[in-house]
Amino acid sequence: MTRDTKFVQQESVQIRQVERIRIWILTDNYYDALRADHAVAKRYRVSPGQSLHAEHGLAYFLETVIDGKTSACMFDFGLDPRGVMNNAKLLKIDLGSADAFVLSHGHFDHWTGAQEILRQNTWSKTRGMQFYVGEEAFLHRYSRRTGTDELMDIGQLDRQAIQESGARVTEVKTPTQIIPGCYCTGTIERVTEYENVPPGLLVERDGKIGTDDFRGEQALFVNVRGKGLVVLSGCAHAGIVNTVKQAQRVAGIRKVHAILGGFHLINAKPEIIQNTVADIKEIAPKFVAPAHCTGFEAIIAFSRAMPEEFILNTAGTQYTFSES
Repeated sequence: MTRDTKFVQQESVQIRQVERIRIWILTDNYYDALRADHAVAKRYRVSPGQSLHAEHGLAYFLETVIDGKTSACMFDFGLDPRGVMNNAKLLKIDLGSADAFVLSHGHFDHWTGAQEILRQNTWSKTRGMQFYVGEEAFLHRYSRRTGTDELMDIGQLDRQAIQESGARVTEVKTPTQIIPGCYCTGTIERVTEYENVPPGLLVERDGKIGTDDFRGEQALFVNVRGKGLVVLSGCAHAGIVNTVKQAQRVAGIRKVHAILGGFHLINAKPEIIQNTVADIKEIAPKFVAPAHCTGFEAIIAFSRAMPEEFILNTAGTQYTFSES
């Protein structure tokens, strides 16, 4: 199902090991106040008058620790900035402690919260916050509903608004360290035969609307000392298997400890879900937590095929992966 992949670390990227990474799911499609904690996942407990927000969107806050020093970044920003900031407050996360921001791709359910979050946090101006994006992040995008010719305008991230917030936009095409020990994948190579972008996702280039190939989509990864890679995806339009294999290739590391995020298998044909599950099983992560746009059928398929590795993701969950 996949072509052979060489796991040779690129000379230009020196992958640093982290002692620990903590990942908070600031928002996701689903929240369950009664879901039990997991060995590596601590759930937010609701209290009277204080409820977490869930939405069709995804946002992360993460911290890495190297030599005892903590660095932080925000990865994707969700759809509703009020909901994201409400959740951050309830989770006792200071968004002002972020050292950088990263956007996975140019879809509104990942960037809409960014402008307001930056506007309300004036530290981005004083600190000159880096805002990392991939190629074509600021293009206008559309979608076509299945079985119709109807085009839905799904918006365009305003580069000027991001810059006026004080953030410095940096476009990345190659693997890049975002904060100490945390790297974006760079352009994701397509190595599977079945992970193709649905034709209904469109982008406007030079005044013409055509199929979006998500050439600039980015994911993040870290190498936890003694454990292996932790890979975070936004939507994985490039394919979650392609995404993980890109991280392995860049890092020169085969061992994968955890895979979290959107796998974009919503409405996928059963055989594509089956192929994806089979290839992720072959990669053999210790933990897998599909989220956001993975889709109900695919989430169920992962839970059945990988019951020991599977974690049901919920908004407000804090994941901790460490060397100890």
